[in-house]
Formats: sequence, C-alpha cells, structure tokens
Amino acid sequence: MSSDLIIDVTPSEIVIALQENKKLVELSRERSGAKFTVGDIYLGKVKKIMPSLNAAFIDVGYTKDAFLHYLDMGPQFATLNKFIRIVSSKKNNLSSISRIHSEPDINKEGKVNEILKVGQKILVQVSKEPISTKGPRLTSEISIAGRNLVLMPFSDKVSVSQKIRTSEEKSRLKKLVQSIKPRKYGIIVRTVAEGKKVAELDKELNRLVDKWETIFNKLRRIHAPSLVISEMDRTTALLRDIYHPKFNSIIVNDQSVCNELSDYIGSIQADKRKIVKYYNGRQPIFEHFGIEKQIKGSFGKTVSFKEGAYLIVEHTEAFNVIDVNSGNRAKAGLDQETNALDVNIAACDEAARQLRLRDMGGIIVIDFIDMHMAANRQKVFEHMKTVMAVDRTKHNILPLSKFCLMQITRQRVRPEENIETAESCPTCKGSGKIVPAILFADELDSKVKYIFKDLSKKKLLLKVHPYVAAFLTKGFKSLQNRWLLNYFKWVKIETNNSYSFLEYHFYDENIEEIIL
Repeated sequence: MSSDLIIDVTPSEIVIALQENKKLVELSRERSGAKFTVGDIYLGKVKKIMPSLNAAFIDVGYTKDAFLHYLDMGPQFATLNKFIRIVSSKKNNLSSISRIHSEPDINKEGKVNEILKVGQKILVQVSKEPISTKGPRLTSEISIAGRNLVLMPFSDKVSVSQKIRTSEEKSRLKKLVQSIKPRKYGIIVRTVAEGKKVAELDKELNRLVDKWETIFNKLRRIHAPSLVISEMDRTTALLRDIYHPKFNSIIVNDQSVCNELSDYIGSIQADKRKIVKYYNGRQPIFEHFGIEKQIKGSFGKTVSFKEGAYLIVEHTEAFNVIDVNSGNRAKAGLDQETNALDVNIAACDEAARQLRLRDMGGIIVIDFIDMHMAANRQKVFEHMKTVMAVDRTKHNILPLSKFCLMQITRQRVRPEENIETAESCPTCKGSGKIVPAILFADELDSKVKYIFKDLSKKKLLLKVHPYVAAFLTKGFKSLQNRWLLNYFKWVKIETNNSYSFLEYHFYDENIEEIIL
C-alpha cells in the first residue's frame, strides 16, 4: 500500500490530506493559534467539584471549564500532587523525579472530594479537544508520546503494544526497555518499535525524559492556568503516528514547514529525507493533486462508491447513521442475497474510509442491505473488522443483528471534520431569482476598468471557473483581448475547479487578492 501526505499551508490554517493508493482517507485541519490540542499539558486550578458526577471542573484557560473524572486521575495522582508542591516551591532544587518518594496509589473506588479541593493547583493533560459546547476532557495520567515509546512519569510499568505479532519480540523489547529506563518512569512500547535496536530506543527515551524535565523550572515561574508542555504541531504529530517506510511522498507548499518535516523524517530514517518535497506551482496544491475533487465527492449526505451503489450519511446529536443503498446496481445472474452481500462487502470499504475521513466518533449505526443467511452477515462483520484494522482510533465493532444493523463505537477526541459540499447559487445567493446572465460580462468589464484606471494596478490576475475562462478567452474578439487593446495591460486568466460557476477573484502583481 502506497501512502502520500499532501499538506496545504495557509496563513489561517494547515490542512493535511492522507492518501492511500491515491485515495483520500484522512483529512485534518490545524488552525493557526489553535489551543487545547490532545497531548498538551497544563497547570490548572480546580474550579468546581461535582460529587454527584465524581468529577471536577478545572480552569485551564478555556472559555468553558475542562472536565476531569475521578477515574482519569490515575493511581499515581498522590505522587503527582506531591511533585507539584515540591517543584512549585521557590527553594526547589529538584533535578530528577527519582528523588521523590512515591505515595500509595489512590483508591479506585474513592471520591473526588477526598482528593481535590477548590483552588488547588493540578497538573493535567488534554485527552479530548473542546467539542461543540463542551470544554476539553482531561486526564492526570501524564504521558509524553514519541515515535517508538510513550513516557509515563511516576509509573514503573513497562508494557508492549499488543499489535506486535511475536511473543519473542515482545519479550525482547520489554527486557531491552527495562534495562534502559530511569527510575520512576513507566514506558509503553509502540508498534513501530518492532525490530528497533537499543541505541535508537535509548536516544528517544532520553529525548522524552528531557522534554518532561523542562517542567521543573517552568512550574516555579508560572501561575495557574498555564500551558506547561505543548504537544508538537498537528502536522508533525500526525507524521509521527502514521509514518512508515513505504511512504511515497510528503508534499507541502510552505518552505519552512517542508524543512521542519524533512528534518523530522531525517531523524527517523536518514535515507528517506528526499521524500519530503516542496510544491511551488501556481495551481492550488489540493487542486493539482486531485484532493479538492475527492473532498467534494466524499463529503456531503450522499456518497457513491461502486457501480451505482451509495451511502447516505446522517448526523444526529445521539449518534451517526450510515444507510447502504444498492441504487441501480444489480449484476446479471445473481440472486438478491448474493447481490446484497456483494454490495454490503463493498460498502464496508467505503464506510470505514468515511469514518476515518470525517473522524466520526461516538456511536455509529450502519444499516446494511438485508441478508437472510447468518453466514453472509458474518462475512460482512469479518470484512468490516479487517478494513477497520488500519484505523488508529480506538473502536469496537459489534456483529450484525438479524435486521442487518451494525453498531460501531469509535473514540472521539477532536471535533468531527464536516465540509459543506452543496454550493449556494453565486448569482441569486439562494433567493431563486437572478439578474440577466448577459450582464455578467459587463460586471467583469467594469471591475477590470476600475482596477486599472482608479487603482492603477500594473498587472492583474483573474481566477474563474473553467467554463467562464473558456468564454473570456475564446476567439480574437474575446474579452481578454479587448482589455489588452483598451488598457494596454494583460489580464492573466487562471482556472480553479473548486470555484462555483460564476465565482471570480482578482489578484494584483503580488498575488494579493483585490477586494472590491
């Protein structure tokens, strides 16, 4: 399987598109200045304790207080609390957490008001970003993720990913990590660590410990609520989690981000640095690589997937529903049961892609086409488990009911990616009434005149839909040639497939948009 990462960097956001075998499977956005990313560590302050929920609301600087449940505080919470008191002291000269005597684990059946009090400072980590009207979800089981290892301060356990296939490799990695880990640190060995040598793991472990120990001096200087340790930006974090040696290319349209990613890939696998490429074409990067077209075809209520079959995707407050429809698809010579199985198997592939692409979370119910044979329902269930195996997000799939309904639960840590693909009529603005189409050319003509005569621009770029571009440039008496004769200045016309039919934008010689 070939993988490509296309990254569109703009002043307001970074959009990351992951393709597998040239098909879009993940799309994520990181807005400039966005706060409260999963993995960020904050020094917060207890704002309110809710005994009925066995939880507390924590002030971490967000407009809504963040939520911390007792079960998310972690067994080593008492030791973590002691650490905060010691490190926050002005007399602190602590250089390693190994010097802190561990406190007994907190009671699993305990109550939050026995541990916390209003106004108390507390170290927390974002486990879920703010979604809808809710604030961030927090945990006090602090972890710092690397590519091969996850560091867990105040825990002495070493655990190995269950996805590592052989027991011999699991045993090797566990013994190896136990021999190099410092005291008072726990380690989770990730799947990508399979086959790695001790030198590489030791180097990463030291880097993670150094990152954690930056907290010692920070806690003396800052006041709650404050950010203590920031997760790396979404682009590098995504690359850390999904990168594998079979990656074909990573293409980005910003030189500084390109250099950053190149350095990161070089630190992982020096000979793969060349797969990071800088794109500087005039055409938008997503349009050039066909991402824009896939976005338009993959989001929205109806999604076609195979020979006329399609999915209908509905979102509600309680759960998400995906309905499978065969449409006009019917193979000659197949009975209804066999045809239903064929459509349902294909629907599994597209439904799994949609879950990753839209980052749908919570409860998802898929209504497959009715099948009467239990063996066929089992085939669909097994195929869905196979295609969902590549999904990094935690999920659980239940077998189909006799009504061919499948229930999936999928962890939600970020707001769902939702892109509106239906376009309002650019001429009537949704009113249903339009001005005469013949006046459109006059509108463009008057604006070109204003830009050249009144704004005194020397060069002009006009971006329009391909159909409009064909009209503006057709023949010797085209509008483009007429503007050249009238103003002795050339209007360059570029097409953009993502524009609605009569949408247009003017740009000056510095490629800055002229707002009229």
